[in-house]
This record gives sequence, C-alpha cells and structure tokens, in this order.
Amino acid sequence: MLNNDNHPNRILVVGPAWVGDMVMAQTLFIKLKEQYPLAQLDVLAPDWSRPLLERMPEVHQSISMPIGHGQFAFKLRKKIANELKTNHYDIAYILPNSFKSALIPWWAKIPKRVGWRGEMRYLTLNDIRILDKERYPLMIERFMALALPDTLSLSKPYPRPKLVVSDENVDLAKHKFNLTDPRPVLALCPGAEFGPAKRWPDAYYAEIAKQWIEKGWQVWLFGSKNDYEVCELINQAVGGVCANLAGKTSLAEAIDLLSCSSAVVSNDSGLMHIAAALNKPLVAVYGSSDPRFTPPLSDNVQIVKLGLSCSPCFKRECPLIHMNCLNQLLPERVEKALEQLMI
Repeated sequence: MLNNDNHPNRILVVGPAWVGDMVMAQTLFIKLKEQYPLAQLDVLAPDWSRPLLERMPEVHQSISMPIGHGQFAFKLRKKIANELKTNHYDIAYILPNSFKSALIPWWAKIPKRVGWRGEMRYLTLNDIRILDKERYPLMIERFMALALPDTLSLSKPYPRPKLVVSDENVDLAKHKFNLTDPRPVLALCPGAEFGPAKRWPDAYYAEIAKQWIEKGWQVWLFGSKNDYEVCELINQAVGGVCANLAGKTSLAEAIDLLSCSSAVVSNDSGLMHIAAALNKPLVAVYGSSDPRFTPPLSDNVQIVKLGLSCSPCFKRECPLIHMNCLNQLLPERVEKALEQLMI
C-alpha cells in the first residue's frame, strides 16, 4: 500500500542472473532508497548471487529464486508468486528482459510493474519502457532509468556499487583457508564464466604473479570450480607458492577475502565488478567485451585493452580463432597499469 506521500512502502526488484550484473544493479537500489528512504526493498535473486545482496545495505532481504537460467518452471514460478502476494508489494522493477522474468510479479498481483519492453511483455508489465540505447549506453543507466519517469533524465554523478563486509566474516574466511600471512596480497581472477573470449592467457597471469612474488607479495587465485585447473597452471608456473582458492570458496567467502587484497588483476567477470565495488586497486583486462557498456565502477581502476578492429565482438569464443585481442595484450601492459595504481 502506498503511504500518505503516495510513495511505495514495499518494493520488489527481480534481479539479474549474472553476478556482475547484480553488482551493477546496486546502483538502482541506491537510487530507489534515495527516492523512497522509508520503503522496504527486497530482491528476488538466484541463490548464487544472494551473498552480494547481504552485503548491500540498501537491501532489506533477498528472496530465493530457485530456477535455473533458461528454465520456465511454470508451477514453481506460480508458487513463488503466491508466496509473494502476502508481502503486499506496491511496485516491482523487473531487470531481466525475458518474458518469464516478469511472470512472478504479474501473478503476485503487484499493482505497478516496471521494466523494459523485452520479450512480449505487454501483458505482464504495466509501465513498459522502450530502450533508447544511445540515450542509455551503460548497463547501470538502463537499470537506474527504471527508477525515474520516462520523461526525466538521469543526473550525474552516478552512484557506485559499494559492498560492505564485516571484520568477523573476513577473519573467519582467512582462518578457514589458513591465509594469515601479513604480506600484501595480489588477487588474480583469471576466469570468466561467459567464455574463453574473455580470458587473458594463464601464462600471462603467471608472469604477473612471478613479478609480484619477487617484490615480496603473496598471490591469491580466485574463481569458480571451472577455473581451478587454469588457476593451478598459474600456481605451478610460479613454483606452487600461490593460494589457489578457485572452487574452494563460497561467493560470500570470495567477497570477504577479496576485501583483504592490496591489488587485483581480473578479466571482465563478476569478480572484477566485486573488486571494484570493494574499491580495490584493479586492473581490468578486456578482450571480446566492451568497457563502454559494463565498466568496473570505481576511480581506482586501470582498464587494459587493445581496441582491435575485430573487437568488441561480444562472442563467447573468438570467431576468428586467433584471440588476438587477448593473446597480443602482453603482460608488460598489465604490469605497467598495476604499477601506476600502486603509485
């Protein structure tokens, strides 16, 4: 029910599926709380991204969305909608553009349902926006614009994602993985769930690791279980002295441990956006993707890319086979960027 100022008391956001996108969605949460400081803001999210929401002070609660990417799961969506009815939300913001992502707020009978036109959503949304990509080239702009009437423009500077970690959780994670060495930490994030066209070569990561180990630093390797082998290749290339955490940490633990780092080198990935939201000195390596669309949102960042004529292609795998956008991006470029951050 709307309050006396005609402001919503309860807001539901249907969050994006990708970890990096959920980090960027915090800009919308901040915008909504600026407009409606007394409103309760809940986010419907996949379980794997809920640790992010637990570290966003704007979010009252995260609600489990136990449906995999691409699954329709009609009965389960209907069940979730029936459960959400009891929360009496006033407005819902649907960030994914798919038809199925708008079904739950519609079935939950949330009075106002806001989102981009997307896939055949004229029935499920009643505040439908038509995206002007030139007006809103950045993903965060597309998220935040939903918080405003379509006639208004976004004002700058834009808010930045900011994850908040607790000392207690950080200490628990450090002791769990025996990471008590006081030397400065270089965090390397050599994976990218999207595909190999975003992955800088492991041999190049190993060269960076070697140089900073020689400077007296320790190196922690982050990633999912799918990244364990490439992280271990990097580890073995420098004599097995790195902490290979890939596939061993939960996302919550990865966030808390990344907060301990003195610097981060990462591909364009969810971990890159997490490092930026922790305000860590960050070198972000781009290949097939475009920092003009999904940049790391921090002033403490050096973006490294070649800008070849074939990129950005936004492909999971290089359509030209050669992967020059990453293979020709030599370690010296990244090393120079990292040193500039440390000045």
